[in-house]
Amino acid sequence: MSIPKTMKAIVVEGDQAVLKNNVPVPQIGPKDLLVKVKAAAGNPTDWKHITFKIGPQGSIVGCDASGEVVEVGAEVDSSKFKKGDTVTAVVHGCSVLHPDNGAFAEYCRASSFTSVKIDNLTSSTAGTIPAGQRITNFESAAALPVSLYTALLTLAHNFQTNIDFEKVPSTPQHNFPLLVWGGATGFGQYIIQVAKLVNAYSKIIVVASKKHESLLRSFGADELFDYHDSDVLDQISEKYPDLVHLVDGVSNEETFKQTYQLASKNEQHKATVVNLMNFTEDKIPSNLRRNNVAIGLIFLYSISGEDIPFGPVIVPKDLDFAKLAAEVISKLQTPISQGKLKTIAIKNHKGLEAVPEILEGIKTGKNSGEKFVTTL
Repeated sequence: MSIPKTMKAIVVEGDQAVLKNNVPVPQIGPKDLLVKVKAAAGNPTDWKHITFKIGPQGSIVGCDASGEVVEVGAEVDSSKFKKGDTVTAVVHGCSVLHPDNGAFAEYCRASSFTSVKIDNLTSSTAGTIPAGQRITNFESAAALPVSLYTALLTLAHNFQTNIDFEKVPSTPQHNFPLLVWGGATGFGQYIIQVAKLVNAYSKIIVVASKKHESLLRSFGADELFDYHDSDVLDQISEKYPDLVHLVDGVSNEETFKQTYQLASKNEQHKATVVNLMNFTEDKIPSNLRRNNVAIGLIFLYSISGEDIPFGPVIVPKDLDFAKLAAEVISKLQTPISQGKLKTIAIKNHKGLEAVPEILEGIKTGKNSGEKFVTTL
């Protein structure tokens, strides 16, 4: 396959995501793959990079991609990747360091350490893909990276869970429950599945709309509390007063405060509340703060092993985190190929032209319980 010099891509222009022609195809490094993108998925981080002016002008948008490997870096392990492989991969769209790369493009550069080979992916013509299916098409593969990798690393990094899909312990790794606020988010659906597959907890408790209960139980949730209930915090606290591992999969200021309030009030029990927006204790009213509750953060972009310019700050590189990420991501091929890890619900769009609509839909909350994907 001849690789062109230029391509179509969605780039940041002003405060909009705009389709452009004649964008240079990214060059790869010795440990990278060049992927011809077959499908790409949207995430909240995409519109936030544009709206909050985190991404530089002209940078390519998008983080979730799947496609076919068309070029392999000189130092990539040939036993793991070769030309013609079908893969899913995460990239840092709207990046200050690498503005030439993003998922919403005809080609993207992907690190071989954060890509997963999934054999024989094909394109789907369906407008929607229901949750709970095997991952056999580019569209369901594109829905994986940001949500799944974040879930995986929350368990491995923040909660010190061993990720091994082949040697699963007979007893729970943590002999206490996990609480997931936002069980129906993409992140929520994947952390439920992974936690169940590696027998991480004695019980998985989720907070989500009642309408999602059947699906979330099929993924491994043991109990659901409906966030629509005005007394939902009281319901959970009464039954589970000593929660020590909690994660806020929605991560707005209100859900962060709610999740924090559910942490154990026993001062002898150290609890960790993980959020996905780098919120600190400053977001918790002073009268609610407790010395036994720690705030856990998860910053997926650090999997690159680089210093990350991010708005007004530079997030220092974390080589240990990057090494852990590469290790656990490499293990995903097994549960995917065996059909144990299932897709979440997908609404499929067509072409890069649909990306502005996708991002606006995510921004306005039209993607409840499903992932917006576009087929290239």
